[in-house]
Amino acid sequence: MPAVVSLAHSQQGAPYEEPLDESHADFVKHVPAAEVDKKDTDTPDKWIPRDPRILRLTGRHPLNCEPNPTDLLKYGFVTPPSIHFVRNHGSVPKMDWSTHRLEVNGLVDKPFSLSMDELVALPSVTVPVTLVCAGNRRKEMNMIKKSVGFNWGASATSTTYWTGVRLSDLMKKAGIKTPAQGANFVCFKGPGGELPKGDDGSYGTSVTYHKAMDPANDILIAYKCNDRWLTPDHGFPCRMIIPGHIGGRMVKWLCELTVTEKESDNYYHYFDNRVLPVHVDEALAMSEGWWYKPDYIINDLNINSAVVYPGNDEVVPLEVDTMYKARGYAYSGGGRKIIRVEISLDDGVSWRACNIQRHFPPTEYGKYWAWIHWELEIPVFDMLGPKELLLRAWDESMNTQPAVITWTLMGMLNNCFHRIKIHPHKEKDGKMGLRFQHPAPLEVGQHGNVGWREEDNLRNQALTAGYAALAPGAPPPKTDVTAAVAANVKTFTMDEVAQHTEEDSVWFVHEGKVYDGTPFLADHPGGAESILIVGGADATEDFNAIHSTKAKNMLKDYYLGDLVETKADVVPPPVAPPVKDAVVAPPATKVDDLCTLNPRQKISLPMIERIEVSHNTRIYRFALPSDKHYLGLPCGKHVFLYATIGGETVMRAYTPISNDDDLGRLDLLIKVYRKDQHPSFPAGGKMSQYLDDLKVGDCITVKGPVGHFVYEGHGQYRMNKLKGTHRVARHFSMLAGGTGITPVYQVIKAVLKDPKDPTTMSLLYANQTEEDILLKAELDALAAAHPTKFKIFYIVSQPKTADWPHGRGYMTEAMMRERLFKCSVDSDEHTLGLMCGPPGLLNNVCIPGLTAMGYSEDEIVNF
Repeated sequence: MPAVVSLAHSQQGAPYEEPLDESHADFVKHVPAAEVDKKDTDTPDKWIPRDPRILRLTGRHPLNCEPNPTDLLKYGFVTPPSIHFVRNHGSVPKMDWSTHRLEVNGLVDKPFSLSMDELVALPSVTVPVTLVCAGNRRKEMNMIKKSVGFNWGASATSTTYWTGVRLSDLMKKAGIKTPAQGANFVCFKGPGGELPKGDDGSYGTSVTYHKAMDPANDILIAYKCNDRWLTPDHGFPCRMIIPGHIGGRMVKWLCELTVTEKESDNYYHYFDNRVLPVHVDEALAMSEGWWYKPDYIINDLNINSAVVYPGNDEVVPLEVDTMYKARGYAYSGGGRKIIRVEISLDDGVSWRACNIQRHFPPTEYGKYWAWIHWELEIPVFDMLGPKELLLRAWDESMNTQPAVITWTLMGMLNNCFHRIKIHPHKEKDGKMGLRFQHPAPLEVGQHGNVGWREEDNLRNQALTAGYAALAPGAPPPKTDVTAAVAANVKTFTMDEVAQHTEEDSVWFVHEGKVYDGTPFLADHPGGAESILIVGGADATEDFNAIHSTKAKNMLKDYYLGDLVETKADVVPPPVAPPVKDAVVAPPATKVDDLCTLNPRQKISLPMIERIEVSHNTRIYRFALPSDKHYLGLPCGKHVFLYATIGGETVMRAYTPISNDDDLGRLDLLIKVYRKDQHPSFPAGGKMSQYLDDLKVGDCITVKGPVGHFVYEGHGQYRMNKLKGTHRVARHFSMLAGGTGITPVYQVIKAVLKDPKDPTTMSLLYANQTEEDILLKAELDALAAAHPTKFKIFYIVSQPKTADWPHGRGYMTEAMMRERLFKCSVDSDEHTLGLMCGPPGLLNNVCIPGLTAMGYSEDEIVNF
């Protein structure tokens, strides 16, 4: 392996440090990655080399990772930064040593600003510290009930030597005031604009005055890790290190220290790193203000331990009674010493003391900031009868781990006994052994087994589904003809169901039951076509892909009977009478052989091109059956995409940016939402992540058209809620947020491509930053070419340029009144509101604003 140059020096301007190769004495303390991982090549982090062994927890971007437990233990007590766990909320900022400054201000007598050269010139200390994410072992909790956080395994912990300046020394240099003078907290903050939430998009938090000023706490502004400059993922050029605290308090890419009277008001200080009472769910936490209650904040780590060997799915032979060496780690918070680690093979009746390996001595103040490793030799035959191996640790305050797991909303600080199941195992050659199963490992084991808590979770899901099917109000269970006759349940064959496909009588099948969707056509939120396209067919897959339990419970009101394969004496099925005034737009039909979409069938289209728009936005281009085919999508409609993800069918609606004039192709502009990019949606976007992983040549399943609005040209439109009647508008007031621009853009293009279309349009388009604005070049070009017919006003909540010429902050009713058309029902000036975007924007701003301006429900289109 050639020598790896210092990224901090070569790309970020830090002072020179020599390259590392395998012959260098410090190589094993760093094991630096030499190349950019292919997973990062089209992300904003494409400049950062990363070790391919890390286990990525939130997809490709942003990076959240931990090492394989065996790799963690392989390097002993000091973890190389290349496999050290990483928690990133967004892209890694590319900081520059020569320009970076650390601001110290607030309730101090001498505020100052330090360059990095000035910081490293100050007296420093080096301290070995174990860092732990508060979510360590969260996956075990998520297998019981999903928390708001993504899955961490049992390796969200690492130990390194950190070098830096004590926070207490910096505060003394600044002349910090006393608590009597109001100086109660020291707040830390990273770069602004880094994250989607909060006033300035920074990550920040705080510690108390007394915590900050006690030198025994060894709080550092660190700039080195294992005697070399920090790497980008670990906070270059400087970061907070708070020994004994959770990792979420240790701000990376540190920019500012502020002494304040009150604790940090940063968004992430409140809405992250809390252990709330068991009964508190996400809705209750918001409605009752639990996030702001100080008793539930996490600072100090709790005690924890984990088994690394035996590993998940490891098999130990039973040929002879040899000794097996079990191994793992343990740590505690607050500088407390681990005094014992124990293993039980009889469900906690008796415990065997493990041998503790303590590499790091206490600090001069008697603190233990680093983990211990433990080991215990166990006769293999002693594990032949037991069903479980239990592990727990104790610290000097006599804290130990609870036997039973306790679920909490954020899934943090799980430290129950580490329970390893023991199973008899038979190899293909007939040899016997013992197979060990961890509770919730991140990877499938060598014999194809997942964790035992995962298996329990799958069983519980199956039981829940079974109970739901038998619950009061649910449709009757599927039965054969004889049982149905005996129970006086009506039965229908698939041929009978297939006769009901039109708006005057549309039936469908869901999980073996037959339903009449006719009465719900006019009221369906997705438009009548959503039902009509599955009329006369089995809609189970489509229905389950997008509907909630609430929607499933509504089916009972439309239940007709059971589906059977055949029956001897078929009684003519009842035909539902037409619902009064239920005139709806009929589904689109295939006009000719060159029309691609067929509302009755799913089609498979191959991806032929992927066009990079930004770090998280792509145009995915799919080929139609030939270069002469057109899509067949009326303006205002959308298509459904289908995919099997994680064993379940996922269905999402998208509006193409291409139209029927673009022969031979379907273009979808999609922003990719990766896991844990947004605190409210930790899993990210299932379909967008799926699409982002497609390769050229891979196919996607498409069905449509679907929707409740059609623009027919010259201001004429139809809506389902208007019972399919045609209306004409002269002005369109348009509102969009984020990716919600695509259906609005479809209408804009349709109006402007026809020189004789008199419709005029005004659009307010909201985003977080300038870079988030989709289709900006296209929209600006249309506005410039048609200044009397189309006007656009952009609004960004976090502008990055001082001279941003459009709106700043958030969309308001005042902006709407200033720039949109006044409501009018006069035939010559009739106005229509069209909008698409995040639910919060639509429900809290757009709909109330249009309503206040006089727009009625019939004059508002929500795509």
